[in-house]
Amino acid sequence: MLDLSRLAKALASERRLGGHDLEPLAVKGLAHDHVRLKGTGLLLRIPKQSQFGFRVADNLSYQAACFERVAASGHGTRLSAVLPPSDLLPMGALVVEEIEGRPPALPDDLPAIAVAMAKVHALPLPATEARAPLEDHRDPLAGALAEIERQAVYLGEAGLDPASLEQLNAELDWARAEARRGAGDQAITLVLTDTHPGNFLIRPDGQAVIVDLEKALYGSPGIDLAHATVYSSTTWDTDVHAVLSVEEVAGFYRAYLAAAGPDLAGRLRPWLLPMRRVLLLRALTWCAKWSVLHRRSALDLKQKAETTEDWSAENTDPALIAHVAGRVSDFLSPACLRRMRGEWLDSPSLESLIGPA
Repeated sequence: MLDLSRLAKALASERRLGGHDLEPLAVKGLAHDHVRLKGTGLLLRIPKQSQFGFRVADNLSYQAACFERVAASGHGTRLSAVLPPSDLLPMGALVVEEIEGRPPALPDDLPAIAVAMAKVHALPLPATEARAPLEDHRDPLAGALAEIERQAVYLGEAGLDPASLEQLNAELDWARAEARRGAGDQAITLVLTDTHPGNFLIRPDGQAVIVDLEKALYGSPGIDLAHATVYSSTTWDTDVHAVLSVEEVAGFYRAYLAAAGPDLAGRLRPWLLPMRRVLLLRALTWCAKWSVLHRRSALDLKQKAETTEDWSAENTDPALIAHVAGRVSDFLSPACLRRMRGEWLDSPSLESLIGPA
């Protein structure tokens, strides 16, 4: 758990940061603590783990690159400094701008989120050799499926209802077949990747700003659009809880396509539903992985030494753990899975409601 006295000592030698009152923010995520440096307009973003399992230094450099590149859109939190790992800050920290804003209200703020995403996706695409350290999914389907397969190995141990496992396996079969067909002419841009609505704030002027930038990469914008609006995202954060209708989701997609412009919209339109299915499968297999690893909370020393990915109960606030467990149980239930898959199994489908390219 966060030790403010150790944190104050770690900041004492930093001319701009030392000596300020520290105010922990409410714990909302599994991977970071956030602490306000009162009177500075800055926050400390302190990793508790790396969700990619990166080494400590690589984790910091990856996140710093995410903040720096997304900030160019005008819709991302600005990076102020990187604090290297030390005895007092074992995983280091980022110093980032504190955004003054409120959580999104859905569905009303979906158009603002659509515009923010369109601005990020419109950023110039760097040459291939300049995209590191960010991951580069030149085949977004294959890149997403690789992560899904790593998570899917936990399905058998997750204690799922057979009806849930049947539905997940059906989606896996579809995704594998889709990946074998290849990505085709799919648009590649900088994408945010972790775009559940709780990762945005709405400024007083109505502008949406993304504040969690741990997982940006180069891939398909369709992943961002899906993650902002699937049920597993819109009901994840208690401050931004909403159950969207298929019609409301379709309206969000139409708002994004209008903001993105005809070229990107035309290239992306055929991939909207496939990437939505891939995103949902990524989220659901993550839920299975989390449920298994959480139960293995007594991590042995060897595992602790080899990875910075730690889902143990000791690493996170118990109330947040209970919330995540409840959400995971809901998402992996047979009825909820069928409801989410209804966007493409039922009529009218989401694709038909979005309309033609």
